[in-house]
Amino acid sequence: MTQRMNYMQQSPELFKKMMEFSNAEKESAIEEKILDLVHIRASQINGCGFCLDMHVKQAKIHGESELRLYHLSIWRESTLFGPRERAALAWTEILTKLPEQGVPDDVYNRVREQLSEKEISDLTFSIMAINAWNRINVAFKIVPGSADAAFGLTKAGLS
Repeated sequence: MTQRMNYMQQSPELFKKMMEFSNAEKESAIEEKILDLVHIRASQINGCGFCLDMHVKQAKIHGESELRLYHLSIWRESTLFGPRERAALAWTEILTKLPEQGVPDDVYNRVREQLSEKEISDLTFSIMAINAWNRINVAFKIVPGSADAAFGLTKAGLS
């Protein structure tokens, strides 16, 4: 796969603002382990190899088990995810694949049983961010693993 262009060089100010937006997740009410799962699941759905590669490596660095990573695409059937994680993954999927009729009340209500309004709001911003990154990296065919050194991902031992 050949990268189409370097969007970071073409739009440096917008890239900087997007990085600032994404870095604000560090202050999120949602725990890092769930954010890792959300980033991976959205990237799977969107077919973003760059982001999937990056977030699997980050999850591994953060201590995520390989089996849970393997089960992420089948999280509904797996017994490895708790209620908060299931709520976050359901919210990720519905917002990533927005139905024509919008988000059904029953989905929101199920998520609301596990997450506070602040957590749902923070999670929604995280989902918005990963979907934006997926779209730009898919559009310009950014090569998976090409930023490992820059993002400190080589310590995942998966390169």
